[in-house]
Formats: sequence, C-alpha cells, structure tokens
Amino acid sequence: MNKMLLAALCAAWTVQSLAADTLKIAITGPFSGGSAPMGTSMRDGAKLAVSEINAAGGIAVGGKKLQIELIERDDEAKNDRGALIAQELASMDGLSGVIGSVNTGVVIAGDKHLQEKGITKIITPAAGSASMTQWSKAGVADLSIFRFAAHDGIQSAMVVEEAITSKFTKVALLHDATNYGVSGRDDLLAQIKAQGDKLEIVATEKFNIGDKDMTAQLLKAKSAGAQAILIWGIGPELAAVANGMAKIGLNIPLIGGWTLSMSNYIDNAGKNADGTLMPQTFIEAPITPRAKAFIDAYHAAYKVDRIPSPVSAAQGYDAVLLFAAAVKQAQSADTKKIKLALEDLKEPVKGVIATWKQPFSKWNPASEQSHEAFRREHVVMGRVKDGRVVFAKDADQQRLMKQAK
Repeated sequence: MNKMLLAALCAAWTVQSLAADTLKIAITGPFSGGSAPMGTSMRDGAKLAVSEINAAGGIAVGGKKLQIELIERDDEAKNDRGALIAQELASMDGLSGVIGSVNTGVVIAGDKHLQEKGITKIITPAAGSASMTQWSKAGVADLSIFRFAAHDGIQSAMVVEEAITSKFTKVALLHDATNYGVSGRDDLLAQIKAQGDKLEIVATEKFNIGDKDMTAQLLKAKSAGAQAILIWGIGPELAAVANGMAKIGLNIPLIGGWTLSMSNYIDNAGKNADGTLMPQTFIEAPITPRAKAFIDAYHAAYKVDRIPSPVSAAQGYDAVLLFAAAVKQAQSADTKKIKLALEDLKEPVKGVIATWKQPFSKWNPASEQSHEAFRREHVVMGRVKDGRVVFAKDADQQRLMKQAK
C-alpha cells in the first residue's frame, strides 16, 4: 500500500465534524466476543473501501464531493445491545445508511427499528435465513433491508451436495442453539429432502455458546455410524467440535457453513481443522489482480499476514462500493433515494469478489432473492490446510480466474 493510501486510512478514522459535504454511514457488528473475527474483518474491509473512496475525493453528488464519515457500533453479538444500537441509529439525523451485522438474533432484534424509519441497510457479512424471511413472512410491501452474503440456501445446498458426491450415506447434524444454528439446521434438513433424501441423519445434536466439551454429542454420532458431520455454528465452539473429534478418534469429515473459515476456529483447532470444508465467497489467494491488490492493502493497513475472516473483509469492502454506487446514482445522501438506487443499479460495480451487475431488484415479498446479492456462481468450496483456507476444488479457482479476464 502506498503512503497516500495509508495517510487516507488515518484520516478516515479521525472523528470528523458534521458538515453538509459528509455522508454518514454506520458500521455495526460484533467487534468483541466470539464473533469478533467476522465483525472486525467486515469493519476493516469496509474502512479500506471508504479510505480509497475518500482519498479519490469522495462521491460526486450535486456538484459536491461527499466524504464518507463512518459511525461504528459494537453490538458484541448480543441481541438486546443490537436492538438498542438500531434504535439509536434509526433516530439519528442525517444517517444515509447502515452496513453490517453478523448474528441472526441481533438482526432480528434490531432491523425492525431501521425498517420502521426506512433506513437503508445492507446486512453483511452474515446473518441466517430468518434475517430476510421474517420480512416475506410478514408480507412487508416495501423493504429497506438488503443482504450481501451467501444466503443459507446456497450454503446448505453446497454442504449437502458435498456429502452426497463424497458417497456418504449416514451423517450427523450438529448445530449451536442460536437463531443462526437452528436456522442452519433447518436449511440442511430442507436440502437433504430436496436432494432426494440420499443422506440418512443418524444423530442430531446441539450445543450452546460457551460449551467447551462436545464429547457427549460426538459419541452419539460415532456410535450411530456417522460417516461425516454437517455442522452449523458461529463461534469458537466449532473448534471444540473438531478437537473433540480428535479426542475420541472420530476421523470423519467436518462440513459446514462458511464460519468454519474464521480464525478463531482455525487457530483453536490447529491441525484438527485440516480438511474442514465450507462454502466461501472469497479465498485469501492472489488469483486475480483485484484480489491481490485487496489482500496486499488489507495486510499493509492492519499489519497482518492473514485476514481473520477473509469472507467478511471482502464482503464489507464490496458492500461499501455498492452503497457508494447507489449514492452516486441517486445523486443524494437521502437514505430512501439510496434504497431505490440499490434496487436498480445502472452501472456495474467492480468489487473484489465479483463485478456486480444489478445485484438487487425491487423488493418482492414472494422472493427474498430480490434483496439478496449473491447467487450460486459467486460461491466456492473452501478447505482448511495448514492454518489457512484454500480452494477445495481446482475448477473453482480456474472459473474465478477466467471470470476476471
């Protein structure tokens, strides 16, 4: 990263006085606690995009150049705190939008306050299916909430397909007791059925946030003859599962949601994480010039040699680019006009994950995909190897390289 960009980063993080030429965006998420690798990586990826936009002069709106001002809020992955933050932001004057959130419960507790005031929000890097299905089930006619993540329908389909193509017939389901874990379990069950009931579920076990010993759940899976474990969870408890498997000699694949790529799973599980499979929207590998530039910039800005959650960082970065494109198209900092622009982006947005061509459309209560950016072609299968996530399939890497040309 050059000196100009480093200086811009420092400037972007300085508390700025409110001015007419400032665009206020809130970044929310768990910046502390078990979900912090996701929250901080998303925040830092978003900051990187903001610093680049501001260093280039800002967003041209009405003859002015708007500099982005970030407002950060740590929800600590706590539902009640997330609700309070959302209430605060919903009542804030001049807020153009919100980017972030991770935990499904936090989103469900808080987003209703933003929706009531019509505040545009892009959920990223996560939150389970219920974060969007709540609105279709309620029949909401006009929605200000968008999601920029590989929804659980895509992920669960890939997890089940991986188990079937590996010729497994008996699997155990493990999930945490959070909204995200329960929602993920239901998505896995639905996909098993949709894909022809080729997998027999020999055990279904749950665990709580903070649990450190999974022996009881894993022994049930082992005694039932499970050939693989399909898992859905969000925190360091995932590492307790991998370590517990090694402890009892349960040498079978662990396949689950994208959160298995988080640093607090890989670091706490060590060698026991090797071979773990999970869907990914971004692999920390310089396979394209755009990916290399982003990775190098992140490493230089935050003085790391591995992004704690590459998926989260890349999605935070691209989400800011999409939001900025909507501001430019709307020629306004008004959150409602930005929402309309997001639903009909005219120009492609070149992100680090993909070049986004009309990722969203007008909200349709009958299809949450109208406010979902990701499709199956944006997602690949990752595998843990020697403390990092790599491409599980060479074909995925070649496909992304070809798309970038």
